[in-house]
Amino acid sequence: MTTTEAGPPAPGPSAARPSTGKAAARAERVAALRPGYQADLADGTDRFFEPRRTDCPWCGSTLLRVRLRTRDLLQHKPGRFVLDACRDCGHVFQNPRLTGAGLEFYYRDFYDGLGEQRLGGVFATRAGVYRSRARSVAPFTTAPSRWLDVGTGHGHFCERAREVFPDTPFDGLDLSEGVQLAEREGRLARGFRGSFAELAPTMAGQYEVVSMFHYLEHSTDPARELAAAREALRPGGFLLIEVPDPQCRFARLLGRWWLPWLQPQHLNLMPAANLRRRLGELGFDVVLEEHGEPHDPVDLLAACWLLLDAVAPREDAPWLPGAPPGRLRRLLRGALFLVGAPVLLSAAVLDRLVARFAGRARLSNAYRLLARRDARG
Repeated sequence: MTTTEAGPPAPGPSAARPSTGKAAARAERVAALRPGYQADLADGTDRFFEPRRTDCPWCGSTLLRVRLRTRDLLQHKPGRFVLDACRDCGHVFQNPRLTGAGLEFYYRDFYDGLGEQRLGGVFATRAGVYRSRARSVAPFTTAPSRWLDVGTGHGHFCERAREVFPDTPFDGLDLSEGVQLAEREGRLARGFRGSFAELAPTMAGQYEVVSMFHYLEHSTDPARELAAAREALRPGGFLLIEVPDPQCRFARLLGRWWLPWLQPQHLNLMPAANLRRRLGELGFDVVLEEHGEPHDPVDLLAACWLLLDAVAPREDAPWLPGAPPGRLRRLLRGALFLVGAPVLLSAAVLDRLVARFAGRARLSNAYRLLARRDARG
């Protein structure tokens, strides 16, 4: 698992055709990576999955139903993925879940490697989103003594959050090497690379704020991550969480084309009521819940882009069989996106209109909770 700093990337038509120089450099990298990927896939994808479980990982209920069957719609890596929903608590989870080897395979070249440049550009342009997240804490603490951002990636949130809290040191934690780069470039006071649950005992009581933006849905054990946050926080400190909302009406309307399903990276998607209840059990008091503010107005645009991308011939990738796409295939892809441009533009306009009432209409694709840890030691 790697960076999750901005949630799922919002694709756009510009990704349909890279510049000539970038295309040539990418082709060289793809050719170098292809033997390794083809060796990984020689025995199929079954080894990337755990046995299918018969109970809900959140509440233990055995009343499950299939919520979604889909493929990897962003990278187009081979494999089929199923999301089950618990009939009792509403928790949605990948079932069967990826193994450690599966997580490594499907995350590889998504946030880093081949995908690093594309996603780095996306994350770096979301300054307004990052400042909004930081400002949600301002009514409750004016100058946090120290802040830890979990799943920080390249530290872009922390860089912008300092504009809201200029006197606060921001640390970041991530599994990827991007966190070390962020520290070297000054976006973080300190960068920690590794598992939060394993590092939390060394951070006990050090932070006034711990943030997790689009991080918990990537975790194999969200409850363990929440317990780690409690350990890292000082008594009375704040935990700020933002995650996709599986109860969003777009999730049902758009089906597999709803971007926040993001298979196979998203393993657990919990309704807000579930997360509030679990936080209460851990000794937190939820002081803020927002649905409209964290909504990212890309649902219809992303759905249209994903559909076009599924129909059009793809650019080459080392996990795809066969020869690289020739000129004709590239022209066909460009033509399809050109014809689809008015649809994409209309979808983008509709997304902006929906954003005005997304929270009230249960169309928000994410929610945000701020919880205060109890004052006990």
